[in-house]
Amino acid sequence: MSPGTLAAGGAAPPVERQRRKAGKGASKQLLGILGIIGFLGTWELIPRLGLIDERFLPPASEVIAALVVDFGLTAFWVAVGETMKAWFLGLLMAVAAAVLLGFIIGSSDFLRKATNSTIEFLRPIPSVALIPLAVLLFGVKIESSLLLIVYASFWQVLIQVLYGVADVDMVANNTAKTYGLGRLARIRYVVFPTALPYLMTGVRLAAAVALVLAITAELVIGSPGLGREIALAQSGGAISGMYALVLATGLIGVLINMLMRQIEKRILGWHSSIRSEVIV
Repeated sequence: MSPGTLAAGGAAPPVERQRRKAGKGASKQLLGILGIIGFLGTWELIPRLGLIDERFLPPASEVIAALVVDFGLTAFWVAVGETMKAWFLGLLMAVAAAVLLGFIIGSSDFLRKATNSTIEFLRPIPSVALIPLAVLLFGVKIESSLLLIVYASFWQVLIQVLYGVADVDMVANNTAKTYGLGRLARIRYVVFPTALPYLMTGVRLAAAVALVLAITAELVIGSPGLGREIALAQSGGAISGMYALVLATGLIGVLINMLMRQIEKRILGWHSSIRSEVIV
């Protein structure tokens, strides 16, 4: 049987798979670039044609020019650093607490039933509703931002961990018991590998939520960071500078999402969902 017959009757050869993958990747990148160009072009035309007053929506070229100027300012990078510090600390605390409680609650039927109603009651409460409490407790310091970030991000991870623990194969768990593995060993070798894909999904979602809450807290409360700089630019009438800072927060969000996806791929390289992306 010739190699051509094998390729026709079975899976595509590695070279062919690599070509398909490269082609799909290039087409996605091209579509992404075209989408950005279309968005910026539309943005540029709307104020130029007078559909919206340039005082309220400057052309994209002016905003990008203002953003380039910001890149050269120390104050801009200090604000970025404050925002990223709040984002990182809040996300870290939320993930640590959610993972710990998720495995404890998920490993006990009694705790799952006892806490289900409490979780369902607390989870839908918007984090912005805690802003008055945060200001009363911490004022305009970074702790106010952390309170909102941790609260919002915590539920994203906790729910995913609970789903992951509930998805554990009982046959595998009972087999581990038969071989004499204790509770901690079963969590390490059986429960954790099953829950890890759910956990990584929760962390990726929580990372985006944490950034949103960091900017919101800075914008509303006045904590140091890009959000406060946006509010100051708006109140000072620097509209192009305000939109440039908004654009900067969007770029940070894209970078965070790309980073989290790369981390997810490296950690879950063994999982079928990641392997299928590589093979197809």
